[in-house]
Amino acid sequence: MISTTNHCPSRPNLRWRIAFLVSAAVAISYLDRQTLPIAVGEIRNEFPISNTVKAYLDSAFLLTYGLMYVGGGRLMDVLGTRRGFFIIMVAWSLACASHGFAGGVIALAASRLLLGIGEGGGFPAATRVVAEWFPIKDRATAMGIINAGTGLGGVIAPPFIAWIIIHVSWFGISSWRWVFFLTGMLGLLWTLWWVRSYFPPAEHPRLSAVERELLLPVIEKTNSPKPPTVPMRELLRFRETWGLIGAKFLTDAAWYFYMFWLPKYLLDARGFDIRAVGSIAWIPFAAAAGGCVVGGGLSSWLLHRGHTVNAARKIALGLSAVLMPCVMLVPYVSVPWVIFLFSVAFFGQQSWSTLVMILPTDLFPRNVVGTVAGFVGLGGALGGVILGQLAGWLLDHGFSYTPVLVIAGSLHVLAFLVILTNVRSLQPLILKPEYRNSP
Repeated sequence: MISTTNHCPSRPNLRWRIAFLVSAAVAISYLDRQTLPIAVGEIRNEFPISNTVKAYLDSAFLLTYGLMYVGGGRLMDVLGTRRGFFIIMVAWSLACASHGFAGGVIALAASRLLLGIGEGGGFPAATRVVAEWFPIKDRATAMGIINAGTGLGGVIAPPFIAWIIIHVSWFGISSWRWVFFLTGMLGLLWTLWWVRSYFPPAEHPRLSAVERELLLPVIEKTNSPKPPTVPMRELLRFRETWGLIGAKFLTDAAWYFYMFWLPKYLLDARGFDIRAVGSIAWIPFAAAAGGCVVGGGLSSWLLHRGHTVNAARKIALGLSAVLMPCVMLVPYVSVPWVIFLFSVAFFGQQSWSTLVMILPTDLFPRNVVGTVAGFVGLGGALGGVILGQLAGWLLDHGFSYTPVLVIAGSLHVLAFLVILTNVRSLQPLILKPEYRNSP
């Protein structure tokens, strides 16, 4: 049982502080995900890892990540955001640290599986935080702030991990092992911040009078009788659910390829060493953080200007999607332009991702948002597995990165068409009568 005792005075804009708290957790998760892609060159000095094996390691993470995205979403709906997020953060931090004890590829794969189990609940928890703490007009901005943690974690990861590999070999332990020990420790430290700072609005001792009035509808719904449990089959009967899953399947395939293979592309195709990767690979992730804020902010700005939710979300999604084909040009340009093109793609991807993550809160009741977000995340993880496996096979069979970049560059445009076809109007969906007593 997590204590809820806290006597700090009330503060204005508390909900935005909570958005930054969750953004920090997302940053740690993306730092943890980058540990293996960046440190793989050093790990190969102790045991061999081919492109195909690396793809298998990435897939090990993504498979359990996707499955736990559903399980983690359900966990959030059952345990509540405060307790559920605490549990998953402890789990993924310990899983990250466990990589440092690996004695071979099998042990690394086991650690990747465990990391995926832990991190799978992160974004469903973030989606629930937004649904609990923000009115509709502010949700896209809030999710933009939270999702900016992906960029922040990616910015920190290359120089931080490179610094550890170059400078840290305490107690005679290989430097790449310290990468996992230290990043795992950061996650455990975050849980102390979470326990001290996060409570639902109805229970938060520092909620100001202004914010209490703003969030009164949410608080009233929280205090209402517990709604009936909605089975998964009820949520899967909507074409909108499948539209979101399909769109995420396509676009996360591209995103995970960029995230997991960019450091290796720079090492293999552009002749970088670990120091050079650390000095430059953070730049696209900085652009990604900007994309999170711009995408969410644009949608909220359009809403405040009088556009419908449907128009505001889809205009911003379309503008994000049109940026993505630029990566097809990467094999034909010099290194500075490579970084620029990846930066544009990272910006567009995370602008897109912020908006897709908020769509379940526009369509579904709050008590099932975590579950729906889990389905959507599972679709994204499976897309990442398929494209990652394809990339590993192609590279080990004499192909260049060009065909994979062409595929990745087209996926967001296809995903936008999927959304236009299957999510025709962003209005609350009507559940069957026996499930309608839900906030």
